[in-house]
Amino acid sequence: MSREFVIGLDALDANSDALVGGKGASLGALVRAGERVPAGFCITTAAHAGDRFGEDLRREIVQAYERLGAGGVAVRSSATTEDLPFASFAGQHETFLNVRGGDELIDAVRRCWDSLSSPRAVAYREAAGVAELPALMGVVVQTMVDPAAAGVLFTANPITGCRTEMVVDAVAGLGDVVVEGSGTADHYVLDGRPSAPSAGGCLSAAQLDQLQETGQRLQQRTGAPQDVEWAFDRDGTLWLLQSRPITTLFPLPRSDRPGPRVYFEGGHMQGMLRPFTPMGMSAMRVAMADYLENVGVRADPFRGHPGLVDVAGRMYLDLTGIVRYRAVRAKLPAAMEVYGPRVSSAMERVLEDPRFAPVPGRPYRLRTVLPAAARLAPEMVAGLVGALVAPARARERAFRAAAQVQQQSRSHQDPITTADRLHRAMAAQRPFLALGMRTMLPPLYAAMFAKAAGAALLAGVATPGEVDETLRGMPHNVTTEMDLALARLASAAAAHRDLLLHTPARELAGRYLAGELPEIGLGGFLRRYGHRGAAEVDVGVPRWAEDPTPVFAAVAGYLRVTDPEQAPDRRFARAAAEAEAKIDELVRSARRTRPLRARVAGLLLRRSRSLAGLRELPKFAWLHAFAEMREQLLAAGAELHGHGRLERAEDIMFLDLREALAAAEGADLRPVILERRAEYEREMRRRSVPGLLLSDGTDPEALAPRAPVGDGALAGMPAAPGRVTGRARVVLDPSDAHVEPGEVLVAPTTDPGWTPLFLTAGGLVTETGSPMAHGPTVAREYGIPAVICVRDATRLIRTGQLITVDGAAGTVVVDDVPG
Repeated sequence: MSREFVIGLDALDANSDALVGGKGASLGALVRAGERVPAGFCITTAAHAGDRFGEDLRREIVQAYERLGAGGVAVRSSATTEDLPFASFAGQHETFLNVRGGDELIDAVRRCWDSLSSPRAVAYREAAGVAELPALMGVVVQTMVDPAAAGVLFTANPITGCRTEMVVDAVAGLGDVVVEGSGTADHYVLDGRPSAPSAGGCLSAAQLDQLQETGQRLQQRTGAPQDVEWAFDRDGTLWLLQSRPITTLFPLPRSDRPGPRVYFEGGHMQGMLRPFTPMGMSAMRVAMADYLENVGVRADPFRGHPGLVDVAGRMYLDLTGIVRYRAVRAKLPAAMEVYGPRVSSAMERVLEDPRFAPVPGRPYRLRTVLPAAARLAPEMVAGLVGALVAPARARERAFRAAAQVQQQSRSHQDPITTADRLHRAMAAQRPFLALGMRTMLPPLYAAMFAKAAGAALLAGVATPGEVDETLRGMPHNVTTEMDLALARLASAAAAHRDLLLHTPARELAGRYLAGELPEIGLGGFLRRYGHRGAAEVDVGVPRWAEDPTPVFAAVAGYLRVTDPEQAPDRRFARAAAEAEAKIDELVRSARRTRPLRARVAGLLLRRSRSLAGLRELPKFAWLHAFAEMREQLLAAGAELHGHGRLERAEDIMFLDLREALAAAEGADLRPVILERRAEYEREMRRRSVPGLLLSDGTDPEALAPRAPVGDGALAGMPAAPGRVTGRARVVLDPSDAHVEPGEVLVAPTTDPGWTPLFLTAGGLVTETGSPMAHGPTVAREYGIPAVICVRDATRLIRTGQLITVDGAAGTVVVDDVPG
């Protein structure tokens, strides 16, 4: 029998995880670093791979146990897929304490092995995205510590994310009740200062200080916040039982700007809860630089603006200057309400933080702002007034500008080098930023002004929800037109109903791209709308033209509609008629007491309806620029792949533009790409992203009180009026999802790439967003009740549950268990 099946902790290090699993490797690293760890040994993963207890293996384990003194031991699972940087597997595998005797030890080892395939462990691996990784189990055996006190130390606050605080949970005696959550623990928050004596607690101030010093040492050595299990024995000696990364923390912002800072996550406004690819973020920086150049402000195209910070692939904007600006800070919580009650409440907590007290001066330079305002304001004001006076002419100009952006974004000359392609990619957005925004935005401002002015004139007569009802079924909306075009395509393809309904969408997409499907009119649809898709503001993400799987999924959803009255075109027509009728109703109600105001309010609301549909046009036009940019980038990636500098063409999306240019000059960045891909895939699994984030890692939402709700109710934010009860359909990715007619779509977020699902949905619930974002806007147009900013909705609601969505009250009531 080889000794590779049993190995002492002192023979291990941090790189031994394949040999003994994550827990055993981390304990070996602690021993190597000179930390005090109970003596012990590991049964290696090779023993588990053999999955048999022969006499030689039993003898070897028992002999190692006897060398420990044959007393009470702790037997702990140590899987190769646990204690990972992004998945701790805490509590998923078995641990046995005070095991005594060889037979009991062998039984405990076998039960640790068996726990690897328990239902809870299998489900956890699937949720963590490591189900396909080979999983083997090592087992750690250590002498028991007779603890006076034991517990857990987090070297960063696991609830708020604050990196300058440590948290200790402790109990007298064994600490398993802390880990399992089966008992009440003493709770301490340490902030780097000497601890005060704890009245009635199980730890002294000196012990807390020792834990704090140990935590600082472990974190400095590993380079990451740690989750540490520990015990003080009866003599007051501190023993370390485990140290692993805290896997739930959101990464820290990195910025050159000094001092404590506060950041706002801007991606959710575009339905981007998922991370941007590195190239997608680089494209955003180029867009910001181009926009600043257009208003007369010099900017680095590779950096964009120092106020834009990439945190875990999310686009955060530095609000510190505004938060500390006395003239506006008191108004910020109300201004933030448009992003949901949680963000508004979190901003209140930020304003209470003395680190963000007001300071003299402005957060901007007048010599920079005034010339830009002087350049833009006359054009914007003239466009706004012109749109109110002649909305049809303003719409015509806006659509003409969108066509010009599409035409001018494309390059009409063959590139000479790969670097040429990359520079053309960088230039693709300039026509939109120079022409499109100035022509397309004024009508939108006019629509917003007209709605607000009409609502003000109807104050006391119409509620905000009633005014919102006037914007249902808006004409001239390119996203609505896209969804209705897809519904017409589905109707025309009814002859292939069985094929489209009973073949997986991904298979249909593959067959379509291979030219193996009958003609259903999809080619024309993709020529018009193929530049769209989910997460479409990220140039690194495939478009429908490249992968039409979501389109086939939506077509199947439309084909499931059997009630003619629920057909998308009829639903939209009803919504438009109801909106017009609502305007008439409000005008009649107001005419009794204020006839002139009523007439003007009706005119303004109809002006708003005639212009607000342009809400989707600027982004639609911008995406044509993105399509050109993506085409040039993929062509450059193919050339770099041909030169052996990329493993595949799409790897270019895991570089930024500066790095891509370096690769074109000969740099080998394949190791960088490999690391970035792994990080991106980890971040794709992240389900929660802070709306506000402080530079020390604090999530202010965690400090804010939760909104009170009734029994079975979840609180959110009203986004589209109406009330509906239906079965929930929880969708995390729209790529091959479908929503049965009348079901309530429950999603982390939405963007226009999700909206084909809306036409069969009875309601909408999202975890993030803003009433002004694309998803809620389209929901209002379709007359679908919508509630947004419902925290953890995709976890708390399950597919099949009967739920009631009240889009006016902003509540979701879970009525029963899944059907």
